[in-house]
Amino acid sequence: MIDWRSDTVTRPVPEMLACMMQAAVGDDVFKEDPSVNALEAYAADLFGMEAALFCSSGTMSNQLAINVQTQPGDEILCDRQSHIFLYETGGLAVHSGVQAHILQGDAGRLNPEMLQPHIHAEHDWLTRTQMVCIENTVNRAGGTYYTLQEAQALRTFCNTHHLKLHIDGARIFNALTETGEDPKSWGALADSISVCLSKGLGAPVGSLLLGSAELIKKARKKRKQWGGGMRQAGFLAAAGLYALQHHIPRLKDDHIKIKTLASVLQQVAYVEDVFPVYTNIVLFNLNSDLCNSVQFEKKLAEHKIRVSAFGSNTVRMVSHLDITDAMVNTTCDILMHLT
Repeated sequence: MIDWRSDTVTRPVPEMLACMMQAAVGDDVFKEDPSVNALEAYAADLFGMEAALFCSSGTMSNQLAINVQTQPGDEILCDRQSHIFLYETGGLAVHSGVQAHILQGDAGRLNPEMLQPHIHAEHDWLTRTQMVCIENTVNRAGGTYYTLQEAQALRTFCNTHHLKLHIDGARIFNALTETGEDPKSWGALADSISVCLSKGLGAPVGSLLLGSAELIKKARKKRKQWGGGMRQAGFLAAAGLYALQHHIPRLKDDHIKIKTLASVLQQVAYVEDVFPVYTNIVLFNLNSDLCNSVQFEKKLAEHKIRVSAFGSNTVRMVSHLDITDAMVNTTCDILMHLT
């Protein structure tokens, strides 16, 4: 199968597997796993932040960030397409007792002008606005991203209103690949950043939460309470460290491949329109008179190609390190001749 469903389907390359098998390990709950410690230190330094915490998933790192920086009854501001709102099973309410104030951003991106009308005054009958959460890149909007200048404006806004700024940076390196910006510039802006290792970077498991030493201390305790304390996690951490050290530059290849795919999709009659391509994701709408997304999914599966239905007529395809040039050519040929 040629799997375009997500960049989460990647498998470790042989060199990564070798690092995993050779990893020095210990008990991470005792802070004695040298590979976990090395990964956390490397990631924190990469973003110029004080500390990092290795978590089992991006959902966990996002939810930890929100939990340790809010109180029950608080409100966070986020875009209506954000992962923390749509795909983390109500964790905001379950774990932290906070509510999300959903905004309509510009292709998933927020700015101070959008946020300003929704800052609550200090009245007894209003929730306390406590945090702004942004996603970079924005999955549901087709991989759109923020520039550093846009993020700086949000930081200034948050400072003015005494708000925390959390960045769900699941695919932040895809964004930085396009902008050429230094991760440290982003670390200087955020109170917390979540970084996924198991998407485009190709590690099998794990995400990192980055922040101040005090924030990570609180998050580490909460991680244990939630059942996220791992023992000899160094085998997984070694894969994450390899990914950060070797797989960031190659993300540009994924962006090129998805643009090739998008150019073909723009030529076929069964596609009504193709969203702009920013990073490694392409979204497109099907001509509803010809087929819907579920039918399209099944039709491509017959040709051993997997894609994701992203709505009744919307389809998502994502490039990643397991997609070869030959797979791109095969997929393009099938798309061109699909009936």
